[in-house]
Amino acid sequence: MLVRRLLETRLHNPFEVLGPHRLADGRLSVRAYLPGATAASILETGREMQTTGHDGLFEWIGQSAGLPPHYRIRWQFPDGATLVNYDPYSFPANLEEPLLEDFSHGRAIRAHHFMGAQALEINGIAGFRFAVWAPNAERVSVVGDFNAWDGHRHMMRVCGHHGVWVLFIPGLGNGELYKYEIRNRDSGKILLKSDPFARRFEHRPSTASMTSVRTAENWSDEHWMHQRTRWDWLHAPMSIYEVHPGSWRRRSDGSFMNYRELAGELLDHILDTGFTHVELMPVTEYPLDESWGYQVTGYFAPTRRYGEPEDLQYFVDLMHQNGIGVLLDWVPGHFPRDEHGLARFDGTSLFEYPDRRKGEHAEWGTLIFNYDRNEVRSFLRSSAICWLEDYHFDGLRVDAVASMLYLDYARENGEWVTNIHGGNENLEAVEFLRTLNQDTHRECPGSLTIAEESTAWPAVTRPTDTGGLGFSLKWNMGWMHDTLSYFSKDPVHRRFHHNLLTFGPVYAFSENFVLPLSHDEVVHLKGSLLGRMPGDEWQRFANLRLAYVFQWTYPGKKLLFMGSEFAQPTEWDHRAALPWHLLQYPLHGGMQQLIGDLNRLYCNQAALHRYDFESRGFQWLRWDDADDSVLGYLRKSDDDELLVLLNFTPVPRYGYRFGVPRTGSYREIFNSDSRFYGGSDLGNPSELPVETIPWMDQRGSIVVNLPPLAGIVLQQTGRGG
Repeated sequence: MLVRRLLETRLHNPFEVLGPHRLADGRLSVRAYLPGATAASILETGREMQTTGHDGLFEWIGQSAGLPPHYRIRWQFPDGATLVNYDPYSFPANLEEPLLEDFSHGRAIRAHHFMGAQALEINGIAGFRFAVWAPNAERVSVVGDFNAWDGHRHMMRVCGHHGVWVLFIPGLGNGELYKYEIRNRDSGKILLKSDPFARRFEHRPSTASMTSVRTAENWSDEHWMHQRTRWDWLHAPMSIYEVHPGSWRRRSDGSFMNYRELAGELLDHILDTGFTHVELMPVTEYPLDESWGYQVTGYFAPTRRYGEPEDLQYFVDLMHQNGIGVLLDWVPGHFPRDEHGLARFDGTSLFEYPDRRKGEHAEWGTLIFNYDRNEVRSFLRSSAICWLEDYHFDGLRVDAVASMLYLDYARENGEWVTNIHGGNENLEAVEFLRTLNQDTHRECPGSLTIAEESTAWPAVTRPTDTGGLGFSLKWNMGWMHDTLSYFSKDPVHRRFHHNLLTFGPVYAFSENFVLPLSHDEVVHLKGSLLGRMPGDEWQRFANLRLAYVFQWTYPGKKLLFMGSEFAQPTEWDHRAALPWHLLQYPLHGGMQQLIGDLNRLYCNQAALHRYDFESRGFQWLRWDDADDSVLGYLRKSDDDELLVLLNFTPVPRYGYRFGVPRTGSYREIFNSDSRFYGGSDLGNPSELPVETIPWMDQRGSIVVNLPPLAGIVLQQTGRGG
């Protein structure tokens, strides 16, 4: 019975038939199986193995004296060819029970240290131990170039009741291609799957996993990592440059730059433009370029498009050595249906919810992780820790959080199921996110988690022990939508939409917000940021400069998508590099200079970042002048304050009186209408004395010139009370 199941490749535990077995009479039986072989012998002893009457199944019976615990078998084939391999069934094929218990109970946060292909040496013999979760499989085999992709040759053993299959294959080296061949126990269907825990993959469009021997990590960012544990990020400047590595720049022949090439050129640009962090759109392995990395098949593997794991480590290390933080877009909300990937991994809905009303994203054509399964939680928690620990990323921007939180996200009535309380909240996803944030903050001190969450879900960035989700930061999608909506309107009509800019501070301090102008705003026929600005060419550039002043002086951390810093005029195209040649033109070059100066102003002036998340860092001075479309507010730190004045029309406002809370005088330290940025150079070159004329509920006032479609920042000089 066991032999028949072995020959049919339906055996749960091939070790019951193959390898060495002690017989009742004290002798030893060694069985080996290789279909197509005509003869076999044990190399170390020269003993011939006998055929058993079954194709490729051989056996030797004799005394164990002289037979080493691990032996090689010489196979012979009809064409005279020979093959010599260690018998994998002479090696143990188990995982420690505590590891399996943690994995199966959802507690594992470093499952990538024991699942997947792990380079090991057993009794001086090197190879790889493979471990894969497939509880509904009847049989699992490791297949690859090393065994002609034949599922008969390296059948795995299931470990107890955990559904994890294990096999050590001696002699395998670095870079071997492999997959798992899985036979479903109910249907008998044969599946060929990539390793969910693989650290490397083939170049697309090929999809095999690759063995990977971890080399010594040559990190030189010890100072950065130590300082990060003490980083007061709540009160520090944080300006993020969002990058798609495949289209930021390309080689002269149009091919992708690798992580190392990208690191040097991108670092120079970031230092020049003054950003504090770079955020990489997903570099977790993915099959389809058009998904930009948001449909992931390799949750532990950097995409081979841009090089090897060591190259990505070099990228992060170089950034850290130069004082630049590195964030990663991470996608735990859904995954693609590709046959080689996670979808119906063992022939059943394993990683995804089985009910399509809960397990499918019809809008995106993807599947939703089953957060109710312990093993799925272990898988995702481990992925997060892997990127933060193995690659030293400083934080994860968690994609599509809203789609995880709501069972009715992008669904019509009748297309979703309620939770146990009859509500639309995905309670398992909520618990997973809380646990995820606890994991990362505990295990990787100073790292951040940033939620892309577009609804009014409460307490996203509040601690889990007070009922919050525990994220560090949240994208302020309301600010983004209102701001872009306002700026898209002709200035003559802006007086009727003044509330789009004045409503934000009502909720600005309810969460720890990032102000995003991300890739989402320059795709799907939205055009570029510049293209959404009204007016002639000069006005469009002036409008965009003003929008950036509003963003950089408004409470919250900053994020800008690549190309927007020099006013890319067209929608982003992932298939080509950014149009860097535009920098030769004054308006585009001036825009990049503006961004650099804004970043330096933001970082150097504590008033612009010290209390980004607290109301004491912001005070309206003029919010009610809709007729002139003018705003004025203070940004404050403990010992300083800046006055921000914004004119949203192309009409210069000469002699505009502003109420101010202090005596003394003010001077202009920033003006987006400067000629260096492409503006008309209207401003306030002299100090502005505070007059003892009460105005706007303030005890004094100043008279300023407000340049057209521009923002200015004033700092108190002659300090009064």
